[in-house]
Amino acid sequence: MEGTLLAHVTHTDDTHSLLTKASGGCLVRIEQFEPATFRFTDDTGRAAGTAGAGTFIRSWQLSLRTERGRRLLLTRRGHLSTEWQLTETDPHRSPAPEVLGRVTVSTHDVWIGLQQYLVETSAGLDAAERRTVIASVVCLHLLRRPPDSSSAPA
Repeated sequence: MEGTLLAHVTHTDDTHSLLTKASGGCLVRIEQFEPATFRFTDDTGRAAGTAGAGTFIRSWQLSLRTERGRRLLLTRRGHLSTEWQLTETDPHRSPAPEVLGRVTVSTHDVWIGLQQYLVETSAGLDAAERRTVIASVVCLHLLRRPPDSSSAPA
């Protein structure tokens, strides 16, 4: 995968991460409450969205809520799939919902766990909604990484 680096992630401790623009400005702070519950705040401390996962297979589906209350789902296509689809309803139900975006992960170095996430979104999402999706990818990485791992998404 190729692309332009847009953001950096810094894990400040076990429950807090900071997502910053590549140019240096704060995009969102991510706070983890339970094993699979996250809250996003902007640089002024205002709520910027949430993400959460069920208890069964936590990296199968994330439920997102944007700062304006729009509900989105980031759902893995299959157990071995490296792609998650962004929709407003469950993509496994009929009729299939409109895909608003996708997240694809690739592993660059299995030994150290270096991974890259490619995020694609449709024009149907505004800037705040895209920010929530990007922050949720950090959450997805935190849920997928092995316990006691400090690797951050690339």
